[in-house]
Amino acid sequence: MDSNESLSIFIVDDDLFCQNLYEQFIRNLGYTNITLFSDGQECLNRLTDQPDVILLDYRMEPLDGLDVLRKIKRFNPDIYLVVISGQDDLQVAVDALKYGAFDYIIKGQNDFEKIESVLKKIQNVMALLQQRPRGRWQKLLTMLGAI
Repeated sequence: MDSNESLSIFIVDDDLFCQNLYEQFIRNLGYTNITLFSDGQECLNRLTDQPDVILLDYRMEPLDGLDVLRKIKRFNPDIYLVVISGQDDLQVAVDALKYGAFDYIIKGQNDFEKIESVLKKIQNVMALLQQRPRGRWQKLLTMLGAI
């Protein structure tokens, strides 16, 4: 199976046009495991589906993207979050990264190229993390069949 096919991606955007545009673009890149949400609460309710990557709009109601980002990171800090926003606001970008976003993309500024690039970077990071040597306890638990 292609690594693109195995990556689970959530797209969270209250603008259905943007949501569908991003979905089609990402599918054209070969990713197939994509789930769409029109608000942050829907996404939070499905975190047990264990997404690898979440593309998260900043401007949403009733929870904005930063609120959703913080809740996701509390639930699972290993999920890669990419905040996508129409806001060219440095403070929002800094806050998103401070709260654990992998990247911040501004809508309309080569966002498709940036999405493709960030998905490749995330896959590279995931591959590197899988290759790193395991700790003693992890090796022992694996040998005992606990992991």
